[in-house]
Amino acid sequence: MTAGITRRTTAARSRTAAVGAVAVAGTLLLAGCGDQTDKGSDGGSDSSASSSAPLADKLPSDIRKAGVIKVGSDIAYPPVEFMKGGKATGIDPDIAEALGKQLGVKFEFQNGKFDQLVVGLQAGRTQVIMSAMNDTKDRQNGIDSDSGKKAGDGVDFVDYFTAGTSILVQKGNPKGIKSLDDLCGKVVALQRGTTSEGVAKAQSKKCTKDGGKAIKLLTFDTDPEALLRLKQGASVADLNDFPVAAYNAKTSGGGKDFEVIGEQIEAGPYGIGVGKKNTQLRDALQAAMNAIIENGDYKKILEKWNVTDGGVTEAKINGGS
Repeated sequence: MTAGITRRTTAARSRTAAVGAVAVAGTLLLAGCGDQTDKGSDGGSDSSASSSAPLADKLPSDIRKAGVIKVGSDIAYPPVEFMKGGKATGIDPDIAEALGKQLGVKFEFQNGKFDQLVVGLQAGRTQVIMSAMNDTKDRQNGIDSDSGKKAGDGVDFVDYFTAGTSILVQKGNPKGIKSLDDLCGKVVALQRGTTSEGVAKAQSKKCTKDGGKAIKLLTFDTDPEALLRLKQGASVADLNDFPVAAYNAKTSGGGKDFEVIGEQIEAGPYGIGVGKKNTQLRDALQAAMNAIIENGDYKKILEKWNVTDGGVTEAKINGGS
């Protein structure tokens, strides 16, 4: 599989992973699609794990006492995060587990629709977002990408990976798609609220400006729904984060369903989303991320999933553009 990665953005989001179960630190909380209801345990007093963790004292006292960080995630985006054997598996769960060892807490993944993850964070149902979410200025400032208007308080990001959008087509590329320009006037399927949707909408405007026809977008709550439409021939392409596109090209139908064409588009950072007012948690996550980069745990995770080209050397805060 080709190394390197990219994922969800728009004012909403952007998100490879080999098969293999990864135990997520903490109980996996399954909510129905879009259900962000807190179903976590009550937590408890400081544990010996927390007491011995090197960066535990950097966490807010309530989180340190509970021993849990609740994570909002759309767990249907392999290899970044997906379900296997009843547990969340992938790049993000592995990184969360490594962070948990530094901070002395468990990361509990709660499943929800991607375009509702920021809402769940700001409502306090989760404390962070880990979902191949691109760090963008619009998200930082709470700007709706479609209207350009203020839509919330915004989100701070701890950047931990770099990825861009890729074009996924049927194996053999029967429609002859070579670039975004070839999508003008055609049907494209993708996940709603992602960076890929933003890329497609911008390209559609370019199509009409240049005298061509707009792209007909089919948007879905989850990426697997968009992939099914592409597989059935109901669309000519699916726009997706590079790691996800590469993973599906390698694994779907034993590698006979799809292929990736062209270069990555608009590569940018994935970030762990944190509420604007929760600066202590944000800074603790940054310290923990830098610690696993330094001790080599981060590199081992990227090597495991064959995505080392997307690695960063430092965890920055709000480094997206």
